[in-house]
Amino acid sequence: MKVTSLKGTRDFDPLQVCRRNFIIDNIKEVFCQFGFVPIQTPAMEHLDVLLGKYGTEGDQLVFKIINSGDFLSKCSSEDFTNGSRSVLPKITKKGLRYDLTVPFARYVVNHQHELYFPFKRYQIQPVWRADRPQKGRYQEFYQCDADVIGTESSICETEIIWMISEVFKKLGITDYQILINNRKLLAAIAEKLGMADHLQTLCVAIDKLDKIGQQKVLEELSDKGFSTASLEILQPILDLTKGTKDHWEFLKAYLVDIDSAQKGFEELQEIMDNLAALKLDKVPLKFDPLLARGLNYYTGPIFEVQILNSKVGSVSGGGRYDNLTEVFGLKGISGVGFSFGMDRLYDAMDELNLFPVLNANNTTVLIVNFGLEGHMERLQQLQLLRNYNINAELYPDATKPKKQLTYANKKQIPWVVFIGEHELQQQVALVKNMKNGTQEEVKLSQLPTYFDERARKLD
Repeated sequence: MKVTSLKGTRDFDPLQVCRRNFIIDNIKEVFCQFGFVPIQTPAMEHLDVLLGKYGTEGDQLVFKIINSGDFLSKCSSEDFTNGSRSVLPKITKKGLRYDLTVPFARYVVNHQHELYFPFKRYQIQPVWRADRPQKGRYQEFYQCDADVIGTESSICETEIIWMISEVFKKLGITDYQILINNRKLLAAIAEKLGMADHLQTLCVAIDKLDKIGQQKVLEELSDKGFSTASLEILQPILDLTKGTKDHWEFLKAYLVDIDSAQKGFEELQEIMDNLAALKLDKVPLKFDPLLARGLNYYTGPIFEVQILNSKVGSVSGGGRYDNLTEVFGLKGISGVGFSFGMDRLYDAMDELNLFPVLNANNTTVLIVNFGLEGHMERLQQLQLLRNYNINAELYPDATKPKKQLTYANKKQIPWVVFIGEHELQQQVALVKNMKNGTQEEVKLSQLPTYFDERARKLD
């Protein structure tokens, strides 16, 4: 039987892990520079925490965990007749986290008396979605989140855009755009259509525009109760994808009779003014009135980041949420945050050949194993090297030196040390440089300092 990893999940080899760490380390560095502190939350949450925050379609993608024990004994034949809605509450009460933002809101409520506000946290952990696995879409993937909670200041949105530009600068990504919109403007559009109570339905449909096209979006909205008249009013907004109008000025004129739209425009203008004051107005920020982000909890400015010369497309997104902690019992706390999809970033950088030359091997020195004679001396030298913080290995088996050198070559270990019978008599080590093939004798007493100097040059 052939055993493979589950669909939608992947194994990572040493070089891949090294590259993933390169991305994570650079993101962490920027997060810390901007004053964010790390937290972690469990992989599992109560379903009550997760469900109802991601929209109907998002809720369906939450991985449910079946209760332990004889869980089916609590189900009646009537439950099975009624279907999954009757059965599920009796067989599952937990799920794998769908994102990091909702668990963070739960964390804030649970720890509100220990935290200082505004609270700036970052979190880099895996999330799971029961999505259909396909190229660029995984069931298990890492998110790199940064959120500020406890303030409504537009400085936070400004810093999100700033952080995105700093991370991309470090990763060597230059051809990208940051799309921005405001959920308040989408709410105003829903109001103009006479469908103010159906904002989430509108957002979920518009969010699929790039994937399913304009006609399918209209059909979906029609199926969800939007009248022909309301869809005719919506049509000019959908036509903005053709890029023939100044989107900002057009939407202002389109929503001129909707009072609530003004606040949305003001919030976006504040962000743009802040960026201009910081001389960050050249960051590729683009207003997109069709940016919707289908999650339930967004209430203000929303973001999405696309790498333009990559097939991967969107690699980051986020926005402001005013009521997320309220569902857990803590009112009046506004938050804003965003997330890098680390796996999508990896795929884009790999596609564009942006990774620097990285060596997954950490070993600096390999000591050749010649068997029992001199074994203790070689072990002691290994210990001395490690005491000097030099990454060193002693080959475990007393096999042919050629095999041990092949091992060093495959791991790209820069130096190999021979301490055989002759070397022991002379109290020296023969050091071979694996890059250029040169060899020299070094006194055993000087071996740690010899490599300490050379290891510094490698760093």
